[in-house]
Amino acid sequence: MLAHRRLNQSQIAAVEHDNGPLVVFAGAGSGKTMVITHRVARLVRVKGVPPWRILAVTFTNKAAAVMRERLSLLLEAGAEELWIGTFHATCARLLRRYSEACGIRRDFIIYDEADQRALLKRLLKQHKLDERVYSPKSLAWHINHAKQEGIDVQQFESGTSFDRVIKQIYIYYEEQLEKAGALDFGDLIFRLVRALRQDATLLREIQRRYDHVLVDEFQDTNRVQFQLVHDLCKVHRNLCVVGDDDQSIYRWRGADRRNILDFSRHFTDAKLIKLEQNYRSTKRILKAANAVIAHNIDRKAKTLWTQNAEGQAVTLVCCADERHEALSFVATIKELVAEGLSRSDIALLYRVHAQSRVFEEALRAANLPYRVLGGMRFYERAEIKDFLAYLRVIHNPDDDVSLLRIINTPPRGIGKTTIDRLLNSAAQRGSSLWESANQASTQSALGTAGRKKLSGFLELMDCLRQMNTNGIDPASLAKAVLDKTGYMKVLETADSAEADAKIDNIRELIGSIDEYEKTVKTPTLESFLESVTLQTDADRTIDEEAITLMTIHAAKGLEFSAVVVAGMEEGMFPHFVNDEMEDEQDQLEEERRLAYVAFTRARERLILTHTLVRNIYGETRGCRPSRFINEIPRSELRRIDDVSQNRFGNDFYQTNKRSWGRNAIQEPIRRDPRLPAIAKGDSYVDLSEGSEIDSGFFLGMRVNHKTFGLGKIDGLCPENPASVIVDFKSCGKKKIKANFLKPI
Repeated sequence: MLAHRRLNQSQIAAVEHDNGPLVVFAGAGSGKTMVITHRVARLVRVKGVPPWRILAVTFTNKAAAVMRERLSLLLEAGAEELWIGTFHATCARLLRRYSEACGIRRDFIIYDEADQRALLKRLLKQHKLDERVYSPKSLAWHINHAKQEGIDVQQFESGTSFDRVIKQIYIYYEEQLEKAGALDFGDLIFRLVRALRQDATLLREIQRRYDHVLVDEFQDTNRVQFQLVHDLCKVHRNLCVVGDDDQSIYRWRGADRRNILDFSRHFTDAKLIKLEQNYRSTKRILKAANAVIAHNIDRKAKTLWTQNAEGQAVTLVCCADERHEALSFVATIKELVAEGLSRSDIALLYRVHAQSRVFEEALRAANLPYRVLGGMRFYERAEIKDFLAYLRVIHNPDDDVSLLRIINTPPRGIGKTTIDRLLNSAAQRGSSLWESANQASTQSALGTAGRKKLSGFLELMDCLRQMNTNGIDPASLAKAVLDKTGYMKVLETADSAEADAKIDNIRELIGSIDEYEKTVKTPTLESFLESVTLQTDADRTIDEEAITLMTIHAAKGLEFSAVVVAGMEEGMFPHFVNDEMEDEQDQLEEERRLAYVAFTRARERLILTHTLVRNIYGETRGCRPSRFINEIPRSELRRIDDVSQNRFGNDFYQTNKRSWGRNAIQEPIRRDPRLPAIAKGDSYVDLSEGSEIDSGFFLGMRVNHKTFGLGKIDGLCPENPASVIVDFKSCGKKKIKANFLKPI
């Protein structure tokens, strides 16, 4: 029998539930990972369930690795036979095993977001469509959203002319994926679910593989993910889902918290268990978090409690403007370090990326090391993408996106004219670019010099492909690519700091391949490429002794000794809530869930900051404190008037002092005429997350345009400057720069 000395009574009840559906509402810091791992261990050791008949699904590779590591300690043997992985990784594994039944190639490659956008960009150019109207990012959003909802290309709605163009691009896109033997991220789940719905034999076969299915972070599942787990468990019904509707913050990615709230409607005999004891935060931090989230109406009632210390009150700092706020943050860091905290124990959370610039400037000026979680990923760097493109073409030469990336990288004299001819030939023949290149290399149309250069490239790739076919290990193959392509030699010849950094990155990649080979029984190029493509930003580790800056969305699943939440102002956090919106309440409740997530990242110290004035998105505005501040009991707040460095003078502060009073929400600040004019070029807007959280606009938002009149936001185009798709009453859908629109 497993020992339960470290588990509380609710956790034990969840662990010892035997058969049938189980839903566990696990509050922040309540030990849900421990519950899942102990439950799996008990199924194996006590109930005798074979490890390979248990499927545990997580949302990040990092979470899967933690689960696997803990189970290896709980189980004497068999942990390596458990099915543990993300939705995408699990589905990719099943798709390869049942590729024929799913109607796909077994050696399919996986296109990440950059590959997807590159393909869409090529399709727009090929069909002479204006990228300013149909941006690759916007098209990718529509396609991904359709697949999250289980909508294939034939079911895609095409009521307007704009929708009809999107559908046609969707058709072209699917055709190109088919030719390339590729699947995008959305396909990994959607194609499996579709196959299960269409093939009863396949469904029975995969259902028989598992006796128990466990899903972590169930509040973040979308429709097609819910369909998958529902179908897998339809026979044995041994489905355990763990999550917290109060931490559902990814609606803009397709997550539907109704999946966990309505779980008992789909499984009427489901047992419900709440985990409300928090092991992370102090009592006063939890009181603040509970008080805020209690204002949400549509939630499963629960109240976090803890046996931890009472702790210090939540600190609320009022600052003059965003620069004063950044200086205050630097001072806070120095105080916390003096108290004994390491810099890696301190995090700054903000609602939008645009807030980070002034903090970064202040940290650099103070010579304090920091990292921004959500910056460029290692695998998105140009040299790494180049190198991986070689490996992907070696694995699958029909991958046009990767082939286009390397055909003249490093430069080998295959110019744009030659490439355009190859693309046109491939389009006419309905073939891949690789097939087109092989045929063109023997024809006179390219000329002697063109054929020679193209033939040299094809021979190089054939040689590398043959090495892979002969069974060379991935690390040795990678080194051969560097040697035979001349890529490393070009960088070494460049002799610059930038080239040196690229060389270091490539060496790091070679090292990662060596590490990969040590972690798997049979290392293959295919499995390495899959593991790389399925990496997410949440899987990145945090550098030691560096302060962490990130959006609240990126902070999900992390914890720090001290957390500073910046920009606690109306319009900033909650972010641009429009009181006249039809779904204003839904938007506000998601913002409040974000506040709950932000607060519960803190173990010992929680510090909130707000400003009297803020310059953002090219304009200076007077600020009201966030309504979330007013929802925290006064007894749990320690207010600090930190406006002594106010560059507008004491009279300005006295005029606007009410802006952070108890009743400030009912009485907005008027803009002071002494505020300096801010040029539009001075603003910093980083739209790298590509969502409504950075543009200030969201789906369904009502807007007005000077020429086109009233309309509603129908699509988001994460560009810089931000653009949106608006469905106008007067003229249908149009793509408009966001700064030409006014919310109504």
